[in-house]
Amino acid sequence: MNSPLDLPVSVLKGIGEETEASLGQMGIFTIYDLLTYFPFRYEDDRLKDLREVGHDERVTVTGRVHSEPSLIYYSKKRSRLSMKVFAGDFLITVVCFNQPYLKKKIHVHDEITVTGKWDMHRQTITAQSVKTGTADQTSGFGPVYAVKGKMTVKTLRKYIQSAFHAYGSEIEEALPAEMLAKYKLMPKKQAMFAMHFPKSEQEVKMARRTIVYEEFLAFQLKMQALRKFEREHSNGRAIRYDVRKLRHFIDSLPFSLTAAQKRVVNEICADMKSPFRMNRLLQGDVGSGKTVVAAIALYAAVTAGFQGALMVPTEILAEQHAESLCQLLEPHGVQVALLTSTVKGKRRKALLEQLGTGGIDILIGTHALIQEDVAFSRLGLVITDEQHRFGVEQRRILREKGMNPDVLFMTATPIPRTLAITVFGEMDVSVIDQMPAGRKKIETYWVKNNLFERVLGFIEKELKKGRQAYVICPLIEESDKLDVQNAIDVYAILNQYFNGRYTAGLMHGRLPGDEKEAVMKAFSRNEIQVLVSTTVVEVGVNVPNATIMVIYDAERFGLAQLHQLRGRVGRGDAQSYCILLADPKTEIGKERMKIMTETDNGFVLSEKDLELRGPGDFFGKKQSGLPEFKVADMVHDFRALETARQDAQQLISSDTFWHDPAFSHLRRQLEASGVLEGEKLD
Repeated sequence: MNSPLDLPVSVLKGIGEETEASLGQMGIFTIYDLLTYFPFRYEDDRLKDLREVGHDERVTVTGRVHSEPSLIYYSKKRSRLSMKVFAGDFLITVVCFNQPYLKKKIHVHDEITVTGKWDMHRQTITAQSVKTGTADQTSGFGPVYAVKGKMTVKTLRKYIQSAFHAYGSEIEEALPAEMLAKYKLMPKKQAMFAMHFPKSEQEVKMARRTIVYEEFLAFQLKMQALRKFEREHSNGRAIRYDVRKLRHFIDSLPFSLTAAQKRVVNEICADMKSPFRMNRLLQGDVGSGKTVVAAIALYAAVTAGFQGALMVPTEILAEQHAESLCQLLEPHGVQVALLTSTVKGKRRKALLEQLGTGGIDILIGTHALIQEDVAFSRLGLVITDEQHRFGVEQRRILREKGMNPDVLFMTATPIPRTLAITVFGEMDVSVIDQMPAGRKKIETYWVKNNLFERVLGFIEKELKKGRQAYVICPLIEESDKLDVQNAIDVYAILNQYFNGRYTAGLMHGRLPGDEKEAVMKAFSRNEIQVLVSTTVVEVGVNVPNATIMVIYDAERFGLAQLHQLRGRVGRGDAQSYCILLADPKTEIGKERMKIMTETDNGFVLSEKDLELRGPGDFFGKKQSGLPEFKVADMVHDFRALETARQDAQQLISSDTFWHDPAFSHLRRQLEASGVLEGEKLD
C-alpha cells in the first residue's frame, strides 16, 4: 500500500457492501477515486435580474404570484399549469408541465422561487422547479455529478466531504511552488476541494485550470520520457545517404516538389542521418504527394547500402505503390519487388532468396511482409502507409526484421494537431499541408434524398463521357433499426435504372478477400462503371477515371470519413464531383453537410470534426490510445495541452527534473507508468 489514499472506500463510515458496489459501478474503488470523482458540470441557481439573462438560458428568479394558477390536462398523466408572476420589473408567465399538485400549493400574492428556461420573446419561464418562499441571494451555485444505482448526489457529496476530512491531509502537492506561481495555479488539495465545494464560479475556474494543467503535464511527461527512452535506447544507426545522388533523383522527377514536401523531406533526411532511430509520423491530405516523399526516403536508404520496406493495408494499394515506385526508382538502378499473398510457389521462393542476399532493394507489400520466412539482408527503413490500419504487433514484427531500422508512419487521415501531439506524443510529426499546383478542387454538393433521380441523370451524363462513379452506402443490408440506405438495395436500383447501358458492381466488408480484389480490379479496368460500396473503399483505392462520389445518408458519417471518401475521386485531370445525399435531423448533421460543401482542406475538416464529435470518437472507436482525463478536454483546453507539452519537453531534458526533490511526486508518477523501463504505456 503506497498511500492511505489507495485504501478502499469501505474504510469510510457509512459505506457498507451495497454502497461500495454502487460506487464501484461509477469507477470509485479507493479514497483517491472518490476525491477525484469530479462534477461533470455546475448549476447556477443564484437569483438573477431578467435584464441580464439571454434567450433560452437557465435562470432562477423570485417573484409574487399575480394570477391564480390555471391547470389544463392533456391526458391522464400530462398537464400544463400556468400563472402570471411579478419578477422584479417584469410581469412574466411561469409554465409548469406535469406538476398538477402545485395548483393547491400556490395562490395569488404568494412569494415563489422559479428555476427554468427563459424565453425572452414570450416573456415566459418553463419551470423545472417551483418553490414557495424567497431564495437566499447568494446560495444556488453547485456541482452536478453522474451517479448510478441507488447513489444520490447528496449522499455522494457527503462521502466526498467525509473523505476530505479523514484523508485530505494525505493529498500530496504535484507541482513545485515556482510552477504554481508562474501559472497562478492553486495548491492541489485546495483545487480538489474547490471542485467539489466551490464558493464561487471564479473559484471553480481556478481549480479546474490547476487540475487540467496537472493532468496534461503528467501525461506529456510520459510521452516525452518515452520519446527520450526510445531515442537513447534504440541503438539506431546513421544512414549516410549519398547527397549528390539524392539531389539528382529529386531533380529528375517529372514535377517540382512543393515547399511542404521539401520541408518534410529535410526533416526525414535529418532523422535518417542521426544515430538515433527515426520514429516519425507523416501526415498529408489525400493527393498531397506522400508517395513521392516515401520514394525519396527509400532511395536515400538504398544509396547508403540499406534495403527499404513499404507495408500497406490492401493488395490493390500495394500494386499501385509498386507500379508508381518502379517508374520512379528503376531508372536509377533500384530493384523494386512486390510481395502479397498472391505471390506463391517458385516465384515467392525466388523473391525471398533475392531479398535475403540483398538483390532486392525495396520490398512493397501487405501484411505478407511480416511472415516468418521473409528475411531482409540489411533493412534500414520501414514505411507503413495508413498506419492506423495495422496493429501495434504487426508494426513491431516488421520493425524487428531489421537491426533497429528507421520507422516512418504515413497517414492520409488528417489528424488534428490537438490529437497528434497527444496520441503520437512519442513521435516526431511531419505535415504536408500544401497541395501540388494545378490540382482541381472537387465540387461538393449537398442534395436532399428526394432529388435522387436528378443525381442519377447527372451520373449518366458523366458515364457518357467515359467516366466512372462510386455510390457509398452506410449499410450492407436492410435494417429494422436504422432508416438508412443499404448497398444491396441501391445496387438493385442502379442495375434496373441503367438497364444494361452501364455495369454496376457491389462491394462490402462481408465479401471474401479475393472477391473484393476482383471487384476492385474490374472497376480499375473500367469493366464496372458504377461501384456501389460500403466504406471499405475509404482508403487505398486509386482510380483516376472515377469523377463522381455519391454518399447516401451522408449525415451518418463523420467529417474525416466523408473527406476520405471524397478523396477517392479527383485523381485524374477531369473535373470531379462529390454529392452528399442527406436529410439531417440534427443541427450537428446540418453543420457537417455545410462544412463539407465549404472546404476541402482535410486539416480544417479534422479540427471541425473533433469539435463536433469529441476526441473519444475521432478514430471511430474508444480504444484508440487516447488518454482518459478526469477533467481536461483536449479540444477546449488545447492551449493548456500545448503549454504542458513544451514544459514536459524542457523538464525531461533537464537535470533539475531528475534530481530536485520538488519534482519527486511527478517522478514517482512517471516511474509507476513503466515508461522508464521501456514498458508500453496503457
